[in-house]
Amino acid sequence: QVQLVESGGGLVQAGGSLRLSCAASGRTFSAYGMGWFRQAPGKEREFVAAISRSGGTTNYVESVKGRFTISRDNAKNTVYLQMDSLKPEDTAVYYCAARRMGTATTITTEYNYWGQGTQVTVSS
Repeated sequence: QVQLVESGGGLVQAGGSLRLSCAASGRTFSAYGMGWFRQAPGKEREFVAAISRSGGTTNYVESVKGRFTISRDNAKNTVYLQMDSLKPEDTAVYYCAARRMGTATTITTEYNYWGQGTQVTVSS
């Protein structure tokens, strides 16, 4: 079992930056593929970014490429999402997810564990 706790959300102006963190419990963090997803009001949860267990492979949704960066520190059991040049359309609850298979999948249903989410609000 893995427990995930997100932090770092908040209110920021358009063009600003935030860094989300996701701390994972357990000794097998380095074996998990990790992902970030988001859900805006009235919309379905969507994939944002993913990283393989080694950190060697990353994937991003097209709308955040060049602005967001996913990374991980296996020694700290933590995955990060650096978000730069934020836009109002990035406003959502952001969720961290872990996958027992260590690849960087973009598919929501392939993740086994989820955090509670952290709110990101970008004002115009």
